[in-house]
Amino acid sequence: MRIEQTKIVSVDGIQSHIFLLSVRSEYFAANSKPGQFFNIKVSDNQFPLLRRPFSVCDIEGDKISFLFDVHGEGTKILSSKKAGDFLDILGPLGHGFTYDSYFDSAIMVGGGLGAAPFPLLTKILKGKKKLFTFIGARNAKELIRFGLDEPIVSTDDGSIGFKGNVVELIKSQIGQIPGIKKIFACGPNPMLKALTDWANLVGIETEVSVECAMACGIGLCQGCPVEKSDKSGYLLVCKDGPVFTSQEVMI
Repeated sequence: MRIEQTKIVSVDGIQSHIFLLSVRSEYFAANSKPGQFFNIKVSDNQFPLLRRPFSVCDIEGDKISFLFDVHGEGTKILSSKKAGDFLDILGPLGHGFTYDSYFDSAIMVGGGLGAAPFPLLTKILKGKKKLFTFIGARNAKELIRFGLDEPIVSTDDGSIGFKGNVVELIKSQIGQIPGIKKIFACGPNPMLKALTDWANLVGIETEVSVECAMACGIGLCQGCPVEKSDKSGYLLVCKDGPVFTSQEVMI
């Protein structure tokens, strides 16, 4: 990892309050993997004080992109940035998804903004593995399809796709896609818990990207603990994760 002053290529609103920010960095583009994240200093002054963590969304050449929604002052500031502005970025951080193992077919599951890591993973695995992508959101306006390959969708209110949450959608579809050996998931922790409880029961190897408030992003502040499954202690989301197997941690 390292800190760079990166130049912004673009900040595009892809739907109501969701933005795709792209910066140029040969080092970051060459050394980042799906599931890893970056800590971004959103302004040049002392407010907000802490950096904000963002998953690697996509990489194209020397351009690396991050997907985010506006939900506070930090992301509001970030959404107002312009091409040519500079951003102080720390990364790549954490451990990403493991995708070079034996599996022939896999499911990718994104809940809300949890779809963010999957454009890059899709790009890497497409043509090499058989992929099925499931995404869910509260309603059609919040559903993210960017960079995904023919996603099967669900909404809580039924405004588009399957009516219900994305885990219920997978359960309803799994009989039609036999032979799944791996699940990659990212989204709200209640979604991840429901998914891993089911996946562990049916015996499908699962990796989850855990959401957690972070401060330093490198393990110094000890501010993002997640309990081990055997209750023997804690792991840090920023340093030991954010991607864990469903057997490692209690969500």
